[in-house]
Amino acid sequence: MTTTTCYSVKILSAFNTFQTTFSSAATRLSFGGARKQLQPPCAAASSAEIEVLQKGIAELYDESSGLWEDIWGEHMHHGFYDPDSSVKISDHRLAQIRMVEETLAFAYGSAEPAKIPKKIVDVGCGIGGSSRYLARKYGAKCQGITLSPVQAQRAQALAAAQGLADKASFQVGDALNQPFPDGEFDLVWSMESGEHMPDKKKFVSELARVAAPGATIIIVTWCHRILSPSEESLRTDEKKLLDRICDAYYLPAWCSASDYVKLLESLSLQDIKTADWSENVAPFWPAVIESALTWKGFTSLLRSGWKTIRGALVMPLMIEGYKKDLIKFSIITCRKPE
Repeated sequence: MTTTTCYSVKILSAFNTFQTTFSSAATRLSFGGARKQLQPPCAAASSAEIEVLQKGIAELYDESSGLWEDIWGEHMHHGFYDPDSSVKISDHRLAQIRMVEETLAFAYGSAEPAKIPKKIVDVGCGIGGSSRYLARKYGAKCQGITLSPVQAQRAQALAAAQGLADKASFQVGDALNQPFPDGEFDLVWSMESGEHMPDKKKFVSELARVAAPGATIIIVTWCHRILSPSEESLRTDEKKLLDRICDAYYLPAWCSASDYVKLLESLSLQDIKTADWSENVAPFWPAVIESALTWKGFTSLLRSGWKTIRGALVMPLMIEGYKKDLIKFSIITCRKPE
């Protein structure tokens, strides 16, 4: 048994007490808007479904972002770890910074890009952690969009507090209809927002539209496993597991990294690369659960609201999905032709 596996077992055991306390209440909190895993990969949700999902996403992050920042800091995404490494809670914020750096290195093929990006868009920016990091690193102008008014306001406040008000700006905006002109950015960044997108084709098309000629496009997102040639869809038990996660996190149907590649190819984007970083994020969800089991985490969770509590209750399902090789943490990058 690996170090990470032992760590996960201990944390999941402790989390059972928390689940038992709130499971009956969570069962009553049904959400009918989550898209089930029944339609073809990357099929778009209906306009009614999109409206329900986006409202739920905004409310979830309005409610939970303060709790996340208080415990985990300004980066609202996974950390990057060496496989089977032994980590402590204090390591995780550094691992989130490492995720940003590893993502850039993968996309550019080296520690530094040949051409430093000067205009960056952060699609699904959270409270702006990546935006401010990239603005500071490259001296670039970075614009972030999120569905959550609370996140946009907090991201702007943090930019001002960090002396980056002239470099990083944030607004409420829809990733499927971005409020930017064509060809505006030389780095298009989406860190763990693609899983929320109810129309993957439109999402990818918008990323390509706002990218300048020669721009790099980066998508880091949750995917399901790649189907074998003999499979037409996921198994029934896999669909049921993903549907439970969708209900809690306001997610539409999942797709695979290969589905993203097909979409990028259909837009004639170049230098398409993908990688599965599931092993590199393995310690993350156990660490999030452990932070919820501290007195500070537990009491803050109780105050945050039912949407956040419901999300906490399905965290073990994310671990289960990773262990079963159903959930994949994927990076997909490409370049828009000159």
